[in-house]
Amino acid sequence: MSPSDRPATVPRAEPSLHEILGGRRGAVDATVPVVAFVLGWLAAGWFGGPSPVVWGGATAMLAALIVAVTRLATGSRPRSVLLGLLGVVVAALIALYTGRAVDYFLLQILANAASALAWAVSIVVRWPLLGVVVGVVLGQRTRWRRDPDLMRGYQRASWFWVGQYLLRLGVFLPLYFTDAVVALGVARVALTWPLILACIAVSWRVIRRTLPDDHPGLRRPRTPDPPRSPD
Repeated sequence: MSPSDRPATVPRAEPSLHEILGGRRGAVDATVPVVAFVLGWLAAGWFGGPSPVVWGGATAMLAALIVAVTRLATGSRPRSVLLGLLGVVVAALIALYTGRAVDYFLLQILANAASALAWAVSIVVRWPLLGVVVGVVLGQRTRWRRDPDLMRGYQRASWFWVGQYLLRLGVFLPLYFTDAVVALGVARVALTWPLILACIAVSWRVIRRTLPDDHPGLRRPRTPDPPRSPD
């Protein structure tokens, strides 16, 4: 067989940011306890019984436990699953301690504020967190930082992650201060996985538009050659 007759090698397609980060399953899982809390809180008000906050907190923790067991059974990482469960337990305990159902969302509000600040600072100090996360997932460590094009792409895309956290704060805070529990629950669901998926899609587009046409992609940072030793 001559070289011209051999089948051409098809280059492996560059994975999208969504394929690298995933996100849908974890984001959906995070909304299940929120829905359970609101439904438990409403049910206690409709049918009577113990404090609605107790019902809401217990329902949220039960839902989080079911999600955790399901994910562990399907091979998810125990650390991420347990951290998600811990977050729900802490949020429920805060609400139980204060006796205010709206305080179930306080931890999420504080987390969004801290995340917006952390992502903004990471961009300024040239350690954009989007690059850090992708680098860890792809096993690159810090090689991506030595690629000027990737660094610029991650910095630009990371601003959209700052924006998503600020958007949530702009919606959550007015509802929190007006004790709008149901509206907060709806906003929490609406601004979780749909917003994360939209942010991932926009970030991927920004990175692709930033990288030059001849760039090998996220998996292969283009780092400068090490200096040659003198003969």
